[in-house]
Amino acid sequence: MKSPLSVYQDKIEQHQTALNSLKKKLFASSMLRLTAFLLFAFLIYFYSSITSLVLLFVFLGIASFLYLVSRHTDLQQDKEKLKQLIQLNETEISVLNRNFHHLPNGEEFVDPQHEFSQDIDLFGKRSFFQYLNRTALASGKQKLANLLSGNNIEHIEKKQHSIQELAEKLNFRQEFTAIAKMAKAKIKAPIILQWFKDYKTFVPSVFKWLPKVFSAVSLVLFIALSLDYIPWFYLAGWFIIGWIIISRFAKKVNELSGYVSEIQSTFQQYHLLLGLIENEDFKAELNKNHQKQIEIKAKKASNLVKEFSKIIDGLERKNFMIFGQVISGFMLWDLWKAYELEQWILKYANRTENWFEAIDYFDAYNSLGGFAFNHQSYTYPSIQQNDVILKTTEAVHPLINPKDAVKNDYQIDEQEFFIITGANMAGKSTFLRTVSLQLVMGNIGLPVCAKTCEYSPIKLITSMRTVDSLADEASYFYSELSRLKFIVDEIKSDKYFIILDEILKGTNSTDKAIGSRKFVEKLINSHSTGIIATHDLSLCEVANELPQVKNHYFDAEIINDELHFDYKFKDGICQNMNASFLLRKMNIVDE
Repeated sequence: MKSPLSVYQDKIEQHQTALNSLKKKLFASSMLRLTAFLLFAFLIYFYSSITSLVLLFVFLGIASFLYLVSRHTDLQQDKEKLKQLIQLNETEISVLNRNFHHLPNGEEFVDPQHEFSQDIDLFGKRSFFQYLNRTALASGKQKLANLLSGNNIEHIEKKQHSIQELAEKLNFRQEFTAIAKMAKAKIKAPIILQWFKDYKTFVPSVFKWLPKVFSAVSLVLFIALSLDYIPWFYLAGWFIIGWIIISRFAKKVNELSGYVSEIQSTFQQYHLLLGLIENEDFKAELNKNHQKQIEIKAKKASNLVKEFSKIIDGLERKNFMIFGQVISGFMLWDLWKAYELEQWILKYANRTENWFEAIDYFDAYNSLGGFAFNHQSYTYPSIQQNDVILKTTEAVHPLINPKDAVKNDYQIDEQEFFIITGANMAGKSTFLRTVSLQLVMGNIGLPVCAKTCEYSPIKLITSMRTVDSLADEASYFYSELSRLKFIVDEIKSDKYFIILDEILKGTNSTDKAIGSRKFVEKLINSHSTGIIATHDLSLCEVANELPQVKNHYFDAEIINDELHFDYKFKDGICQNMNASFLLRKMNIVDE
């Protein structure tokens, strides 16, 4: 099997070749448009004395020009998609090389009140979200953030199957993302959905047939004029009648046109995204269910959205200078297309929420599938329902460069609590975040950075980065107590894996020791499971009285007047501390 790096390199070469070929087609297309314009301009000039031929050449010239513009636009779309595909593969190569800090970091999703999102580098600079996220849509990005922070432990094996399947569908994932990135959405999907729900129609039902009849009469008058059967003012009068009819609804038509022009790009790309979903062969249950979500018996969802986009495009033609004025007066074009738009909204607007939701699902899950593809050595946790909460071998935090990673084995059982001690910078906090992220990744169905992993699903709650708030006049100590109160309240009604880092830092050492011990005893009595890291060695004495508590540590050694860490997770209590050594080493204090 090819490595992800070689796959991405091959893709770049393939797309670059196609892009070079397409650039030649675009040049030829531009020349063809120019040639067609000059040809019809010459014919109109040469036969200017023959009215019937002039009208014929005007009609053929406009039709030809519109076709060539449409064809050129399609080529431009293909060019943009190839450029997006090249950029996608370049991004993946960059991330494989651990260069991902230029990507969106999701800092807007950090929530201090959330069970864990602020504590474990889930969002923000150098975060797991920044490393993982490849979503192309704002709504897909929100969906991915919701998955990561959802604390949802249901259907994990189904999630794993969906991610495994998408990991293998590289072409689908990249095609989807490239097209989605081309959607220049000016209005967010929820606003579009609400507009559909609130929309009030204004075009009378008579315009179901009147524009067609009016256009037919206009055509007859054109032919009659070209054959000199009628004087020109008959046609001019008919044109004025058309504009009188249109003018009665002009304000509302312009308002409708102005709004739908803002959402046209979204629908142009969404019909392509829906087509990809419809035509893909999914086997995983969750993927299949979201594919079925967009099914309609009469027509494909992709065709319906394409139809809506084309109607919008048709309405926009009224703004094409002289051509727009002509078709408006002779065909009642504005009201014709406005009526079609309103009928589409009445029939299908209630289905768009399902279509948008399916698109957001695949936008988010494609990021998860891409992560799994990039980390083929990772393992999917074996989901259990027993007394072992988490049993892992050779575990590493996924954001640590594999060249620098130190692997650890650990097992924590239900209603068991680890107390972890260790010197500064020895690895305690990294270990807490490794376990935390492993639970989060396990719950959303991702493979984890470990050789083996057995997991009994459980929700996560943490207290690791308490901050004070001057705005809320809350001291650090009060903020910390509030966080601990939040945890105590949550575990009354649900089962959580609790991770704490150096609690009660905002008080004196004696008070801290007493308070920390009582709090740990409370957690044990509540039959909770979790880990607490501390520098307070007296807290380790709890293990002598409560069999549920286990002591572990990370060590540091001073060798040849240099500090060394092995970052290995060990049984027992740390005996070596390094604060005094570091103070002397950095010339902060005297020997």
